Amino acid sequence: MRLTNRLALLASCTVLLPAVVGCAGSMPGSATSASPMTFFVTSAGSGKGADLGGLGGADQICQNLAASVGAGGHTWRAYLSTSANGMAAAVNARDRIGRGPWQNAKGVVIAKDVETLHGVNNLNKDTALTEKGNRINGRGDQPNLHDILTGSQPDGRAFGGDKDMTCSNWTSSGTGSAVVGHHDRTGLDQSPPAMSWNSSHPSRGCGQEALAATGGGGLLYCFAAK
Repeated sequence: MRLTNRLALLASCTVLLPAVVGCAGSMPGSATSASPMTFFVTSAGSGKGADLGGLGGADQICQNLAASVGAGGHTWRAYLSTSANGMAAAVNARDRIGRGPWQNAKGVVIAKDVETLHGVNNLNKDTALTEKGNRINGRGDQPNLHDILTGSQPDGRAFGGDKDMTCSNWTSSGTGSAVVGHHDRTGLDQSPPAMSWNSSHPSRGCGQEALAATGGGGLLYCFAAK
């Protein structure tokens, strides 16, 4: 290609399309992220209650929703713990989500690192936004959707013992139970369980209707792990 033609091509990319991925040498199909978002609450769940297809299926829900708003360049993980069984060791939600910091779709930082996330963080109804930047219904709204699936203790680790806290490690939409957190905690809450974003109470069951009975819709916290 002649030098004059190369200069003309570069000029057209600069003037016309500063956001075009294909100009100025970008590789086709390379991962890009047009959004500053590294944390969100899913706008929808699996549609099958707490049956998410295991951790892999839950991660894919996060990945797909992030990609739908231009944030697919990150590796997304659902904030979920799983219990130990005869085939695998327990998995802690806190160990799946990277190092931080994390910010919502509006650019507001909710935590700078894992310790802050499980300490004094900035996660509440105003900051726990969906991938689209929308607020999620909480107490006082209809329907109430503040129960977010986690299966975790307040420190972000899995529960021990034989009691089901993860709806059979996120594969059941029938019997069982899952621990949920409240995304809409406020300063008006007096008891620690009500103030926990990740470990407030067990659900009544694992199906969609059972989750709705305590104020949930099978929603997830999603974090950009890298």
